Amino acid sequence: MKLHELSPAAGSSKEAWRKGRGHGSGNGKTAGKGHKGQNARSGGGVRPGFEGGQIPLYRRLPKRGFTNDMFKKQYAIVNVELLDKFNDGDTVSIETLVEQGIVKKELCGLKVLGRGEITKKLTVKAAIFSGSAKEKIEAAGGKAEVI
Repeated sequence: MKLHELSPAAGSSKEAWRKGRGHGSGNGKTAGKGHKGQNARSGGGVRPGFEGGQIPLYRRLPKRGFTNDMFKKQYAIVNVELLDKFNDGDTVSIETLVEQGIVKKELCGLKVLGRGEITKKLTVKAAIFSGSAKEKIEAAGGKAEVI
């Protein structure tokens, strides 16, 4: 098979359909919009959610409760098992984790959770530690510093 012999699978691509290009095109005159009416006009149509003047669904449903989504803090999460990759005596912070590729973004800081085991003596700087993570770091001879 050569590059010039390649073609898309049957039925996967359609021919371009040019609207409003004369009777012979099969889509001339009204260009598939029918005769008159709001949707036939230029700039015609209704906004999303419009139900012809009936109270739309988003207004009919009750609005209750409170959501904190806009204001909640998202932390970059790391388990202690991933910290074992570092050498003895290293200082681990959000910046070093981003450099290593363990964490993608800094977000609002680092949160260390306690899954897995840690054997190295590390100084870990983070915004939040879970209880078990703090115990495991200190049991290995390291320090858990809250920034």
